Amino acid sequence: MLRRATPEDAEALSVLASTCYIQTFGQLYSSEDLDRFIHEAYSPEVLRGELADPQRPTWLLFLEESEADATAPECTDARTASEGTLIGYVTVCPAHLPHPDVKPTDGEVQRLYLLREYQGGGRGSMMLRHAIDYLLADGPRPLWIGCFSENFGAQRLYGRHGFKLVGEYKFMVGDHADREFIMRREAEVQES
Repeated sequence: MLRRATPEDAEALSVLASTCYIQTFGQLYSSEDLDRFIHEAYSPEVLRGELADPQRPTWLLFLEESEADATAPECTDARTASEGTLIGYVTVCPAHLPHPDVKPTDGEVQRLYLLREYQGGGRGSMMLRHAIDYLLADGPRPLWIGCFSENFGAQRLYGRHGFKLVGEYKFMVGDHADREFIMRREAEVQES
């Protein structure tokens, strides 16, 4: 189940976002850099402000309890609600990546994360399609996404949905600079 997040979801999203980020990238950074980034990007206060911004909608993905009982072991620090177990999220916003062709009217898939134990079953594609559909609801326009240069699975996912590599920049995690790719999906594209 996918539903739009509200500011009241900030605490649960903070736990999920921090867990997903650490699962995906935690081994790359010193604990100081990682802790600082998590606090600056995913604290409940920061996320509460983002969730209140109508220009930055976020959708939460829940694993329904019947599905959770049948499929996967309970995840560490599971987040549960009446909807089920919170396992992923996607956030969109007006494009703001550092590329000379980015326009304020372009859309951006800013974050797309899924707990590791739930990856590979089509849920990431479903969230990405939902984000793309939302960003294109008012008509075709270029879409953008940033992706860590060594996150090959994410690059393949985005490529299947029409995103192509068009640039790169440095993404700061604390004092550590990551090589981040910039990917763009043209206004009119056929998905493969």
